[in-house]
Amino acid sequence: MALLAGVDRSVVSRVINDDPRLNIRPDTRRRVLETIEKLGYRRNAAARSLRTARSYMLGLFIPDFANPVYAEIIKGAETEAGRVGYGLMTASSEGIRQGVDHYIDLFGHGRVDGLLFAGEESGRELEQLRALRLPWVLVNRRIEGSDRYVVLDDEHGSRLAVEHLVALGHRRIAHVAGPETADTARRRRAGYSAAMNSAGLAADARLIVHADYTPAGGRAAMDELLAAEHRPTAVFVANVASAVGVLHALHAAGLSAPADLSVIAMHDMPLADHLVPALTTVRMPLGELGARAVRMMASRGPTEPITEVVAEPVEVVVRASTGPPPGTAP
Repeated sequence: MALLAGVDRSVVSRVINDDPRLNIRPDTRRRVLETIEKLGYRRNAAARSLRTARSYMLGLFIPDFANPVYAEIIKGAETEAGRVGYGLMTASSEGIRQGVDHYIDLFGHGRVDGLLFAGEESGRELEQLRALRLPWVLVNRRIEGSDRYVVLDDEHGSRLAVEHLVALGHRRIAHVAGPETADTARRRRAGYSAAMNSAGLAADARLIVHADYTPAGGRAAMDELLAAEHRPTAVFVANVASAVGVLHALHAAGLSAPADLSVIAMHDMPLADHLVPALTTVRMPLGELGARAVRMMASRGPTEPITEVVAEPVEVVVRASTGPPPGTAP
């Protein structure tokens, strides 16, 4: 290969390995790359790992594969990992007998070069990671004392959801929030409260119900809101999976959206367009969240602070589940 490219073997090696210290003319680099492509050369990952004492694999830990939100994050992370020369191993704690401890132990013994942690951690797992000296970054999670995270601008997304409902004429707006212990739920509730205050509306605590990010959680939360003495005319749901349960609860009660109650949910998924009615959502950059986390992991030092907020694009996707309050003109 070096002979065909007309360069020294060390130059070829350094081009293949993207050595930032290599100083060669652009046409020489181009000639080497064209020769590599012509010969169909592929790097030997096993040999590279032995030579560098690195696995060139990253681990991504999530709570639940069934939650469609994580599928979007995984896709973004996997695409970016391939772009920067890494593979991606993904694991979930849901339904796995060994749980988090098992995967922390596996990931911490040379199988990955770093861990992207999207789990609902308590802080103990991070202490394990620190003890193992495994580089890590939290994905859409923040905990006290951590300065390595990549998150979405959930407060902004929540504000957009409430502003959409206010613009339609709603004043009694409920919030099906996420688990009280989840950082994402706290940020979305904060955005909801801020938007209500900005609109001159009281954030009635009786209209805020916490639930897990599942259809069953959304169903139970909506049943509780429907049993209230003064029902809301609209609800902002903190997660699209929970919103499926909210719509089910309305149907079971003989009600419909938006005729009886408008529904908007955080996160947009292809399935949202196929629900009955089609679900209005706040589209968040989930794929970019996964990609940014991988990019930060690959480019930053193992103890260097990472405090990234993925802010764009965030937008309301208006579908059939939201409209004016009952009894008012469109």
